[in-house]
Amino acid sequence: MLAKLRFACAYIRERWIFFFGILVLLLLLQMTVSMGWISKNSQMFSLLNRGRIRNFFTIDKDVWTSQPSPFSILENKKPKGSDNKPNQSSSSIGICPLIPKGLVGQIAINMTATGFLNLERSFTNLEPGGLYKPPDCRSRHKVAIVIPYRNREKHLKIFLNNMHPFLQKQQLEYGIYVVEQKEGTTFNRAMLMNIGFTEAMKQKNYDCTVFHDVDLLPEDDRNLYSCPEQPRHLSVAIDVFAYKLPYHSIFGGAIEMKREHFRKVNGFSNKFWGWGGEDDDMSSRVQDSGLHITRYPVNIARYKMIRHNRDKGNPVNPRRSLTNKRTKNKTNFLFDGLNNMRHKVLILEKLKLYTLILVDDRADASRFKTLQHRRSQHAEI
Repeated sequence: MLAKLRFACAYIRERWIFFFGILVLLLLLQMTVSMGWISKNSQMFSLLNRGRIRNFFTIDKDVWTSQPSPFSILENKKPKGSDNKPNQSSSSIGICPLIPKGLVGQIAINMTATGFLNLERSFTNLEPGGLYKPPDCRSRHKVAIVIPYRNREKHLKIFLNNMHPFLQKQQLEYGIYVVEQKEGTTFNRAMLMNIGFTEAMKQKNYDCTVFHDVDLLPEDDRNLYSCPEQPRHLSVAIDVFAYKLPYHSIFGGAIEMKREHFRKVNGFSNKFWGWGGEDDDMSSRVQDSGLHITRYPVNIARYKMIRHNRDKGNPVNPRRSLTNKRTKNKTNFLFDGLNNMRHKVLILEKLKLYTLILVDDRADASRFKTLQHRRSQHAEI
């Protein structure tokens, strides 16, 4: 045994140059492969090294148990059954990059309520209906922005003035849909969002939809409105809440869902008349459907709220807690939502800055009004 060991040592000493050469070749090969991978992902590494996407793809682990890959948005992974394909309208230009160029982080908010005519002159690159496509690449995401609306003209002007540049900078193919409820009925935010989704999909087969309050403005352009792998809560940190999450299960303000996910949960409940309750119900629907809510970190998902007084047509819903209890049955969402809407579109007009959808909900809100009246009478006694 000892003789064999000595023979092996002598053999290696005589041929050390040969083995050393093989080792050097292996190291060079490894470096070549590594440099090729880094070059392929140079944009991502450049942003990471400059600190622009530090902690960008984290998820609130305290709330949601199931988590997608942190870099799934960079890898552009698609779940089975997804048809989230880039726009193929033009073969002469390439696909937009995974991470848009020129993102800077915190951005300035313009709180000036510029007139609609001046806004139209500023955004000459829009198609009728507030539609937009990147001119120099094919967008990876087709996004509908649905806004439930009533008597907020000043807010709408500020919203459009800030959101059009924000969305265009992210190289999204998008359309803005303002869904307004006919005067004289109690506001039903959830039903308007259901209607907005339905009517927007008739106009274009969008990959995902952002349901956005008109009084919320994003403060960071890294807060990507690209289509998420799972339902995404966008407005995590709002200034009026000291940039903190009010409670863990919140899923309102500004949220984004893929087309198939929104249909899977059957949209929002149509039972919430007046202010409050529909967001928490949607949160339950998401979890009951086997999905989970994702969030960007609070240093990125920051929003400014435009201050306002409560609309008289949108009183606090005194029955929102009771309605939430009734809708928490895990099968209830199958019968209340997109599949039982009753509405009539009175106006669908493609304006320069957005598509206006005026609707008559055609639902009987008299029961809610009667209960609200009885509650006020009881309080006076």
